[in-house]
Formats: sequence, C-alpha cells, structure tokens
Amino acid sequence: MGRDEGLLMGDDFVQVISSDTIVRRVSELAVEIKSDLDSDDVVVVAVLKGSIIFLKDLMSHLPHTYTIDFLSLTRFGRGGRVSLAMDVSVPLDDRDVLLVLEIVDTGLTLATIRKMMLARGVRSLRTVALIDKAPRRIVDVPLEYRGFAVGDEYLLGYGMDWKGKYRNLNEIWAALEISVLAENPEAFEDIVYS
Repeated sequence: MGRDEGLLMGDDFVQVISSDTIVRRVSELAVEIKSDLDSDDVVVVAVLKGSIIFLKDLMSHLPHTYTIDFLSLTRFGRGGRVSLAMDVSVPLDDRDVLLVLEIVDTGLTLATIRKMMLARGVRSLRTVALIDKAPRRIVDVPLEYRGFAVGDEYLLGYGMDWKGKYRNLNEIWAALEISVLAENPEAFEDIVYS
C-alpha cells in the first residue's frame, strides 16, 4: 500500500492524514477564504516556521494579488511567555489580514498574535489553521477556518516537527508514544522513509 492509498501504521506511529486528503482540504479552505475575503488588499501573515508548507499550498489557490508576509515568535521560560522574534514588514492598518498557522492548540500563541494585529488597526482579522487541537484549548480564540480537528496526539509532518525534523513530510503522522520518538527517532524514520 502506497502512502497516498491509505493510512500507514507502526507500533508507535500512525499516519492520520494522507497527502491526498490534505491537498483536497487545503483547496476547500481556499474556496472558503476567497468567498469571505472579497478584496485585493489582503495581507497573508504566516507564522513561522511550521506554517510554511501549508502557506505554499494554500497560496497556490488564492489570488496572486494577496501580499504575503511573515511573523515569528519565541517562547521563554516555563510559563511560555511569548515574544516577537520577527515582525511583519508591511503596514497592516486598514487592511484585511489572514493569519496562517499550521496548528492551534492551547490558543495562547494565537491570542497573543491577534492582540498584536488588532492593535495595528487592521480592517479585518481571520485565522486559518490546518490543525485544530480544540481539546487542548486554554484560551478561547476565533478560528475562522480549520482544516482538521484532532485530539491530543503529538503530530509530525506537513510543517509540524520534532526538534526541527520531519516538517517536510507530505502527510501527517501521530506519535502514539512520544517517549519512543524521543529515545529512538530512527523507529519513526524506518516507517516513514521505507
């Protein structure tokens, strides 16, 4: 069975979303976004690093008049205080802004970003996330467009990583036992790259 013909499994890892399913859903999200954002003055702000693959595929379905920019955040300490590592380079005041994230879980990062964007006087602010981990939500945040709702699994692929690796996978995998990945990442690689 090929990667796109169905879900693959190992003892500790399972493919939860195939590349074909992702392609189809990203296209559907773009249709929804174009329908709602009836403007040529849209700034698409991708939150680095995880959103890059999703952004690339999403933008291939959106108008070429949309401006793309990037934002990067860092977390500090045990409390996970969020600060700005890289800011957008274009003015956002009185413009429609679409935030692009690969995943929303607790909502804390998205709440911080939304507060920053709204303080800049944007005309409208919408968020698209490929993955919504609603069961982990601590802060209630608007999420206008969601690709897939999932549980509390640790996900890898399509922008989501383990220590910087595996973002480039075309499908999404769940690590059923995160300790196995931590102790033996080769076990995951044996399944994915075989």
